[in-house]
Amino acid sequence: MNRLIAAAITGLMLVALPALGADQAPKAKSLDELLRQVKSGWRSERADIKKREEDFKRAKQSQAQKLEQARAERIREEQRSERMEEQFELNEDVISELEDDLRKQLGTLGELFGVVRQVAGDTRGHVDNSLVSSQIPGRAPFLEELGQSRTLPSIEKLEKLWYILLQQMTESGKVVRFKATVIDADGQETARDVVRVGVFNAISDGKYLRWLPEVGKLSELSRQPPARYLSTVSKFTAATSGLNRFALDPSRGSILAMVIETPSRRERIAQGGPIGMTIIGIGLLAGVVALMRLAVIFVVGRKVKSQLSSDQASEGNPLGRVLGIYEENRNADIETLELKLDEAILRESAKLDRFLWAIKVVSAVAPLMGLLGTVTGMIRVFTTITLVGTGDPKMMASGISEALVTTMLGLLVAIPLVLIHAFVMSRKKEIVEVLQEQSTGLVARRAEGGRPVAAG
Repeated sequence: MNRLIAAAITGLMLVALPALGADQAPKAKSLDELLRQVKSGWRSERADIKKREEDFKRAKQSQAQKLEQARAERIREEQRSERMEEQFELNEDVISELEDDLRKQLGTLGELFGVVRQVAGDTRGHVDNSLVSSQIPGRAPFLEELGQSRTLPSIEKLEKLWYILLQQMTESGKVVRFKATVIDADGQETARDVVRVGVFNAISDGKYLRWLPEVGKLSELSRQPPARYLSTVSKFTAATSGLNRFALDPSRGSILAMVIETPSRRERIAQGGPIGMTIIGIGLLAGVVALMRLAVIFVVGRKVKSQLSSDQASEGNPLGRVLGIYEENRNADIETLELKLDEAILRESAKLDRFLWAIKVVSAVAPLMGLLGTVTGMIRVFTTITLVGTGDPKMMASGISEALVTTMLGLLVAIPLVLIHAFVMSRKKEIVEVLQEQSTGLVARRAEGGRPVAAG
């Protein structure tokens, strides 16, 4: 019996301990005290269970009310959605009817509106890039607005568009002088007098200008065209009336850009590289020598002609010196006299031939050096092709330029030198023939008469 009581008490303790919770109830000192604690835990647990049941019932009632409210709200929204759908369908029908009425009322105005927008857009692009905008700014915003408009333009806008088109056409045929801000080559902005020649070119201070639509200002060209074109700019700018010459670019800048990109003579020569400069150097030296020998031959020829008409032998010309040899050996026999005269003629001929070999050598070497430059230039071209391919022709341009420029320089040096050398040799031959003719005549007369003959 005692064992049964102990087991019951142990079970009750196991059941009662959770009810005690974290309060850590004091340990019972006797079975009666333990029984009282268990009864007290039961009463507290039943009170808590009852409280939770009441809270659950209240929450259940609140949830039921909220559910009813949500259902009512859903019904109201569904009804509202049905009304909105009906209204949307009605609006769609009304819009369709209004659009039909609009199309009927517009008629050809729709096509006109499209044409106006297209013309406004095209005119805006033309006006932005036109030189007229440097004198008459502020037209682009209106054209842009009209080109992007979604409504029919008013009569005032159509008239303004017509006025801008007429203004552009009229200004394209005028030569106008006006004040404008110009950006110089150093980037400084200055106010200048600008002359606009239609829509083709603008000039100021003897230089060509270009229109920069992104900044709305005129700017000097970074590189001006050759002098033969610039020479017309200053005179045209200074003129106030009448007809005047002017280098006009009818392509509105395209031809001028090509002319600017064309290398000048100095740049073209520099493309020849070291070989080209060498050809020019030896060509200049040979040219100086050729001109000097040409001058010497010309002066000697004049002196020989003067000697032919003179009775006195002069030491200042070859013929006079040959006649002097004759005078010195008048009493010699014919063979000795002939040998003396031949020696004098050979000596004078050698003087006339001085440095002519240099002209002949350079005239032959210059084309060969040009050919050498052609070979080295083509080697550079093929090297470039090997490294970067043929996709960019500009990469090969330097080698091709060297190949062609050196050949050109070689021919430019050789051709004048060949002509000068031929002319000098011809004149020298004429002088030598005169000397030989005179010396042979003297010997012949000496042989015929058997006695000395006067040189004259």
